Amino acid sequence: MSRRQTPSEFLNQIRGRPVVVKLNSGVDYRGVLSCLDGYMNIALEQTEEYVNGQLKNKYGDAFIRGNNVLYISTQKRR
Repeated sequence: MSRRQTPSEFLNQIRGRPVVVKLNSGVDYRGVLSCLDGYMNIALEQTEEYVNGQLKNKYGDAFIRGNNVLYISTQKRR
């Protein structure tokens, strides 16, 4: 039986890995999780912005304010 993780443990485990960050507006940001803080402010590297599933923009680094985040999930490596 596997041990359950707390959200904090999960977030520490995925640092440095590809993630998808979904915003309240419906926009997705995909990139490598660089760091985050207790307010869920997120720094991503190699960031891509997707609107309605379509790639709209690419950024080197991006900072996302935590109150805009709906969820963070891991992304399979491409």
